[in-house]
Amino acid sequence: MAKSAIHITGAPQPAGPYSQGIVANGFLYTAGFGPQDPATGAVAESVADQTRQVLRNVQAVLAEAGLTLDDCVKTTVHLADLADFAEFNDAYREFFTAPYPVRTTVGSQLADILVEIDVVAVFPQTD
Repeated sequence: MAKSAIHITGAPQPAGPYSQGIVANGFLYTAGFGPQDPATGAVAESVADQTRQVLRNVQAVLAEAGLTLDDCVKTTVHLADLADFAEFNDAYREFFTAPYPVRTTVGSQLADILVEIDVVAVFPQTD
């Protein structure tokens, strides 16, 4: 299996030994992204604004590979507080269109952020 890493400056930099994204076997797998603005490091306060920034970070990695959120087939969402689900879900909905990717949403202990998201996207088949 051939795989290649994606590394861009337009998304938060890895905090450890991992890639922002890996392309393998027709899929792009992203790391879990938090809500840090890659230019300033700032983090918004609300779960809605954090969700929007996380998805902009994911979009940047997808774009590097020529993909969009429409190419996502799976998302995994970690919320610091599941009571924030409705607010998160409203912001998430702004970024995706039907058919929506499958999604797992779990409550997680996060370090000073409210939301983290990773995705799996598929490259369109060419004939």
